Amino acid sequence: MSADAVSNDQAPNGGQAPNGQAPEEFRSYYGQPVIKEPTWKVPDVPAYLYLGGMAGASATMAVLAELTDRPELARNGRIAAAAGSTASVVALIHDLGRPMRFLNMLRVFKPTSPLSVGSWILAPFSGLTGASAASALTGWYPLLGRLSAGAAGILAPAMTTYTAVLLADTAVPGWHEAYRELPFVFAGSAISSAGAVAMLTTPTGQTGPARRMAIAGSALELAAERRMEHTAGMVGEVYRTGRPGRVLRAARALTWAGAAVSVFAGRHRAIGAVAGLCLSAAGAATRYGIFEAGRVSARDPRYTVVPQRQRLAEKEQDAQKSG
Repeated sequence: MSADAVSNDQAPNGGQAPNGQAPEEFRSYYGQPVIKEPTWKVPDVPAYLYLGGMAGASATMAVLAELTDRPELARNGRIAAAAGSTASVVALIHDLGRPMRFLNMLRVFKPTSPLSVGSWILAPFSGLTGASAASALTGWYPLLGRLSAGAAGILAPAMTTYTAVLLADTAVPGWHEAYRELPFVFAGSAISSAGAVAMLTTPTGQTGPARRMAIAGSALELAAERRMEHTAGMVGEVYRTGRPGRVLRAARALTWAGAAVSVFAGRHRAIGAVAGLCLSAAGAATRYGIFEAGRVSARDPRYTVVPQRQRLAEKEQDAQKSG
């Protein structure tokens, strides 16, 4: 259904009538959504988003820990990356319904398709992190383990953000309108989540980099999320209201709390565990809140058509000025 299916009485400037009168009630044919709501399931896809990001940042942390002679942190980073990426694949396959559908996505590499590119990031990353974790756990083939960890570290930045590009490339207004900020939100959340897992699993003496990751990632996530809600225009409402708004407010509170506690986590492992739990819960809640906000925006035709009309009006005004 196109934008023409919406009532012609709707004002093109986001619901504000040009003569200052109250805006007409927005409506579409039979009150039906303009676009189809995503069929992705809960909790499969939110878990896939969270676990993949955490795994990517953990792989980077493991490489840096190896270079700075923190063997326990490197080992736990490798294990977290392998466990997170494997669980992410399992969640994705469960959402798809059967493994063959995931394998079919690997038959062709399409650089123009975020889904295809993402599949080709996830598959080798999972294999590499699995090999590096196996080496860390058994002590076998240490050189191969380090090489696998290094190769996974190269893919890690893409692993932390490709899911944001995947969401933003859809027609879902809540995700598409936030295409500039969403990768930064996901990257910050992934970094803080990796730091959180490390604080939960690693002795305090080696968690200095993890604590710094947790604080830096939290700052990036909070700043990017705040900007996202404002630059998304009227679509930003879905991030502030209803269930997504409640979940994201809780996630922000947990992020603030986890980052604050991380400052003092270098003295006692119990404090680090509290920070890790707060930030892990925040990362999962952030992914779920953003996922749910997109689904809410797809159900309401206002969020699809009004921004389109605003952009068309702006283009017409620019054309008139340049003409």
